[in-house]
Amino acid sequence: MNPKVVYETDRLVVRDWADADGDRVFDIYRRWEVSRWLGAEPRVMTDRGAATRLIERWNERNTDPLYGVWAVEERSTGSIAGTVLLVPLPDPSDGTQSKGEIEVGWHLHPDSWGRGLATEAARAAIAHGFRAGLDEIYAVVRPDNHASLAVCRRLGMRPLGRTRRWYGAELESFVT
Repeated sequence: MNPKVVYETDRLVVRDWADADGDRVFDIYRRWEVSRWLGAEPRVMTDRGAATRLIERWNERNTDPLYGVWAVEERSTGSIAGTVLLVPLPDPSDGTQSKGEIEVGWHLHPDSWGRGLATEAARAAIAHGFRAGLDEIYAVVRPDNHASLAVCRRLGMRPLGRTRRWYGAELESFVT
């Protein structure tokens, strides 16, 4: 069975994850240059089984047609460039999912960096959210993640400054 396609761009097919994507997920998240920017306490994925479990969690979460953590597949090669997400930010008071503050994010394999794929995937995720009725979408980025800060600028997101509001870490926040 083919994974559900969420949206497409000129170069990308953004879709649910397939079991066959596990090796690529492991290859992305085992890399410190990717994982160092993620989570309150960044850490690399250490075993291939963790990739399978992560795909299962993402696909369980991807039941809402608006929100998800999706595979970014390059149309020309069928290769997975990485992940794009559109998810509720955690509620600052208790860490549960917020219903009002929505985040766009991206995590790409280093072999997919520098070609505008993160910007293209995120721009289409934002459009997907706005078509579904969202009024605004946030991005949160570690202050020294210059590549992702540049993506936020290319997306035309408005900087809100540094905050510790989400994820228990100091982050640059943006909104569009």
